Amino acid sequence: MAGLYIHIPFCKQACSYCDFYFVTQQKYKQEFVDELIREIYSHKDTRFTTDPIQTIYFGGGTPSLLTPAQTGSILEAIYSVFDVQAEEITLEMNPDDVTRDFLSGVKSAGIDRASMGVQSFDTDLLNFMHRAHTSGEALRCLELLQSSDFNVFTVDLIYGNPGQSLEVLEKDIETILQFDPPHISAYSLTVEPQTRLGKQVKLGRIVPPEDDKVARHFDLVVNKLKEAGIMQYEVSNYAKPGKEAIHNSNYWDHVNYLGLGPGAHSFWWEEDLKTAHRWSNKPDLRSYLKQEWEQPFEQETLNMQALAEERLMLGLRTRKGVASEELKSRYQFSFSEEQLQYIDRLSDEGKAIFDQNLRLTTKGLKIADTILLDILTK
Repeated sequence: MAGLYIHIPFCKQACSYCDFYFVTQQKYKQEFVDELIREIYSHKDTRFTTDPIQTIYFGGGTPSLLTPAQTGSILEAIYSVFDVQAEEITLEMNPDDVTRDFLSGVKSAGIDRASMGVQSFDTDLLNFMHRAHTSGEALRCLELLQSSDFNVFTVDLIYGNPGQSLEVLEKDIETILQFDPPHISAYSLTVEPQTRLGKQVKLGRIVPPEDDKVARHFDLVVNKLKEAGIMQYEVSNYAKPGKEAIHNSNYWDHVNYLGLGPGAHSFWWEEDLKTAHRWSNKPDLRSYLKQEWEQPFEQETLNMQALAEERLMLGLRTRKGVASEELKSRYQFSFSEEQLQYIDRLSDEGKAIFDQNLRLTTKGLKIADTILLDILTK
């Protein structure tokens, strides 16, 4: 099975923390849709159509800036070219775009999972993040979503913001839980250098919170969601049992995926399963509209050692971890004596469990990036 990722590059405005590719001019939306459909059809009868498509994910940018008809035309092209056996078709949405008619329209077009970018209900935090929606719009969109035909949806939350108190975060969580979401993605704010936030931090205008404060935010998210039966299954993802995101889980399991649209990334195994390739489209809408997607912008070949390290890194971000037998049989990877000693120490400290799988506990997931770096450098 494989996945498709569709990058929709349009946004109303730039969020202060976001480093994904986007444009704020929206006059090229229909031209983009037409070009995207051409890119889809360019893959007809290629090796990328041999694997059945299990998941389709519309990300961005802001996919909800497309009309339901435009989304439907993209899906129609996908079904014409690929062997679609989809278990999950997700569309990212912003609260200010959502109406009852919009939800009904995209559901009719074929979307069966909504991903709602709420981030916070606090007005000061929304202004700080430079989000386009208001707290009221976020509440209204969740009311509409809860009463719609979408049985599966996810809500995004951001914690670890400068000035964000535990009380404000707890109120955000409790507000989200009123709508009984099957899935929540909760991200610690990351300062990316080329973003508005990154530049303000560099100039000293904004001071990010200390690590121990972010750790307390993490603990609050984990515990409050657990009390509601929404369990952490990856560092930033939480779900009711059986409602885990299939598309993102496949990324962590090294499943093939094809990225379409400007800035989209792809990953595909060679037939011998000894190497894999990663490539991307140029993150530039004007270039994309000139069909420059025909040539990869960046590409690399991953050997078995690189793949093993990446699989370990991705797997350890998840609750289930990674099986040592899988690392050995699929990736020809075994832990060194030094790595095993380090893992034993993690186990003694209550940060990891190593039986058939190596996996991190909640305590370990809190500092997953540090642990991963330590393992890979030993």
